[in-house]
Amino acid sequence: MRRIVTLLLPLLAACGRGASVPAPVAGPPQLVEQTSGTRSLLQAVSAVNDQVAWVAGHRATWARTTDGGATWQAGAMTGADSTLEFRDVHAVSAEVAYLLAAGPGQASRIYKTTDAGASWQRQFLNRDSSAFFDCFDFFDADHGLAVSDAVRGRLIVIATRDGGAHWTDQSAGLPPALEGEGAFAASGTCLVAQGDEDAWIGTGAATGARVYHTSDAGFNWTVAATPVVSGSASGVASVAFRDEHHGLALGGRLADANDRSANVARTADGGQTWTIIGRPVFSGAVYGAAYVPRLHTTVVAAAPGGLDYSTDDGANWTALSTQAYWAVAFASPRAGWAVGPGGRITRIAF
Repeated sequence: MRRIVTLLLPLLAACGRGASVPAPVAGPPQLVEQTSGTRSLLQAVSAVNDQVAWVAGHRATWARTTDGGATWQAGAMTGADSTLEFRDVHAVSAEVAYLLAAGPGQASRIYKTTDAGASWQRQFLNRDSSAFFDCFDFFDADHGLAVSDAVRGRLIVIATRDGGAHWTDQSAGLPPALEGEGAFAASGTCLVAQGDEDAWIGTGAATGARVYHTSDAGFNWTVAATPVVSGSASGVASVAFRDEHHGLALGGRLADANDRSANVARTADGGQTWTIIGRPVFSGAVYGAAYVPRLHTTVVAAAPGGLDYSTDDGANWTALSTQAYWAVAFASPRAGWAVGPGGRITRIAF
């Protein structure tokens, strides 16, 4: 969704906090601030393992670590590409990663590196002036999907099955969109893939906040309404799933830093039905969220209002930080990273 990032930066300092609830049995997670080597707004993070992770952000910026974040190597595209906003990243290894630039028309692009960022190949250039690509995700190193806001009555979904060498339009399998419906390019988690063929897309900016689901790698989709608050600049900004059945839809009113509306819904049937549950401690909308591998029902939510975690599938939340964050991802309970404004990177260990 083209409106949400640059408009909301002035709201970061205005987020209040509420009362917290139970911490995990193992004790609170540990946060360690890391030096990213950039001052750009970082909007997305992808963790390969405990040592390797990539991040991406504004001013055509990316960075990667191969030592668990002890050091980060930052880079940025130059020339005509220097204004691109990389709002999603998918890391395959220390050498291979994909970047998605979000923006109107040709500002939406996909790049790939196979040499640790020394060079980047542009794989996709959006030539539809009405389209605005928000995020992407991959089932494996070669198979992935990307989504744009609705154009001519449907979301646009493109797919690759050959490592990004070709991207094909699969929008014909999508249900009709609501007027103005789109995804939010907030954290790279408006579209998430699970296993070999399941993927979900969270949407909003319409009369309903919805979640789309495919069980055949993007050929066909169903859509379900959620009880997350909807309307202008409101809806589902992030989806997180721990398996093919259990997941969360998170978001809220993205233009209201003090909002306390219902903004987290849970499903136990793969996204067919959704039930509203407890919201995070921080005020305002959730931008990004991720489950912690091997901790089953533990999930972390990131937002300009702070960083919170839940150990019971989102029913209750505990505050982790009041700093502003956009996205979070985990390789294991020992290695997660949250990213945000000013080049902020924080390592999280449970």
